[in-house]
Amino acid sequence: MITGKTLVAGVVGRPVAHSLSPVLHNAWLATAGIDGVYVAFAPDAMGLERLANGFRGGAIRGVNVTIPFKEAALKIADRASPLAKAAGAANLLIFDRDGKITADNTDGAGLLGALAVQAPTWDVHNGPVTVLGAGGAARGAVAALLAAGAPKVWVLNRTLAKADAIAKSLGSRVLPLPYAHAASALQQTTAVINATSAGLSGDGALTLPLELTHPSTVVMDMVYKPLETPFLAQARALGRPTVDGLEMLIRQAIPSFEAFYGARPPSDTDVRALALKVLNP
Repeated sequence: MITGKTLVAGVVGRPVAHSLSPVLHNAWLATAGIDGVYVAFAPDAMGLERLANGFRGGAIRGVNVTIPFKEAALKIADRASPLAKAAGAANLLIFDRDGKITADNTDGAGLLGALAVQAPTWDVHNGPVTVLGAGGAARGAVAALLAAGAPKVWVLNRTLAKADAIAKSLGSRVLPLPYAHAASALQQTTAVINATSAGLSGDGALTLPLELTHPSTVVMDMVYKPLETPFLAQARALGRPTVDGLEMLIRQAIPSFEAFYGARPPSDTDVRALALKVLNP
């Protein structure tokens, strides 16, 4: 039931109709009995700032931010967490009562949380990690891995200049590497994380010699539609432990829910099962 006291939060993106975030948050709200609602907003390509300025002062509590607005979200914020600054992007905006906007980035928490759930024996401290891509998602992943204690992170990208930019921004533990030299990283890495949407090869396919990795190397894809991407299917065929993008989406939503509604999501709601029903009707 929507009342005059209902706490409103949501997700901003373009497109956004496919987002599973409303499914997750509204299921948690219903189970917890919280007077709140979570909705989707799809401003035009230049409309994020106008939308956010309209919410200043707490007209709604906050929003998650997805493609293509994450970098712009950080720029319009008045305050930002260290992780958002390191990632160069925000996926969470809180509209404070003083009229200020606070930016945060929970994607890193989502990535590490998904690894903890689906690859529980993996330890970030045990060796190098390889991140595929050099866009905003990749930068956020690298920042989170470094903060968690990864000794070294290879950033593998077709355009070396973009990987170089991440290394210059985040420090000496980040090593940029051209896609053509993937073998040297894969033979030593403890995890391979795909932070691209279109892949690394010119035709949009993500082709990588995963057979060069150690059998214990964890392979993760941030994409959740399809749930088992061809990249993850390749890893499974080789017997590598895998982590999917849906688990990352769920884990990044937990701190967002806490920021919006002041409570931890109820653990007895199987939001993954609900999301899978939407993905596979």
